[in-house]
Amino acid sequence: MRQIAMLVGAAAALILAGSAQAAEVEVKLLNRGAEGVMVFEPAFVKIAPGDAVKFLSTDKGHNAESIKGMLPEGATPFVGKNGEDVAVKFDKEGVYGIKCLPHYGMGMVAMIVVGTPGNVDQAKAVPQSGKAKQVFATLFDKLEAGKTASK
Repeated sequence: MRQIAMLVGAAAALILAGSAQAAEVEVKLLNRGAEGVMVFEPAFVKIAPGDAVKFLSTDKGHNAESIKGMLPEGATPFVGKNGEDVAVKFDKEGVYGIKCLPHYGMGMVAMIVVGTPGNVDQAKAVPQSGKAKQVFATLFDKLEAGKTASK
């Protein structure tokens, strides 16, 4: 009987440990941040599959939503409401482009990298406009720098 209780306890501990491994990263939506005006902070986030990102509408008037074509195949797009926080769980490995729709042209974009990004070329091929094009160029440079640093 004692062995069964120990096995049940060990199984419960493993289940709890597995669920505790999933992380949640907070990203602030700001009118002014360290990198300038109308920014996600941080704008570059690397997480593991199953982790979540909570987009915090720290300054009102912002939203977070996925950019069409800038997400891995089979990933579910999302659209957060203006002025509201949104938490998104990322299960598929790859690069996700995120924007604040009202301030996209001002470069308010972010990149979430989940696990091993297999869709980099596809994500780079998505046309961007305004300052978002420059910001994404910088974010892709960070992604490339991270790849070479880990080799």
